[in-house]
Amino acid sequence: MTQATSDNITNTMRILKVASCPAASGKTTLTYHIGGSAKNNICFRIIGNTGGGYFSAEWVSFSAIQSALAQAPIPLTSYPLFTLYQGKSINTPAFLMAALKHEGLVLNLEGNIRGYEILDSKAFMTEMNALIASGVNLKIAPIITKSAPVIKSKKSSV
Repeated sequence: MTQATSDNITNTMRILKVASCPAASGKTTLTYHIGGSAKNNICFRIIGNTGGGYFSAEWVSFSAIQSALAQAPIPLTSYPLFTLYQGKSINTPAFLMAALKHEGLVLNLEGNIRGYEILDSKAFMTEMNALIASGVNLKIAPIITKSAPVIKSKKSSV
């Protein structure tokens, strides 16, 4: 699977859309970006969480997301999305799944809050292609993600 990370595409990514949605738990609100690369590759990244959960703000290509989900067993969960993040926060795949749900790309299975089914992406792609064609490039403040605290060792006095 191919992934688009913030290290290799940040300089060429245009922010097409900024949106917020509830996390799967419904207890926090997530903020995410949808971007378009110079080659019009659509990518997602999580940029905010009102709760205490850590997340990775790296870009992940929509084609890699689609590929991971297409190969996953049904009912879908966020587990197949772990392969798209290189050893980062365990929350990010579930946060990405919430963003995909908000964009109408997946839907919760009836009676199963953690199980999803893939929906047709035609309306989403029509919206993204229109944004790309319009030349939109939203300007955003620098992203500050929550990272694990650094523990400093205490010097002993002898």
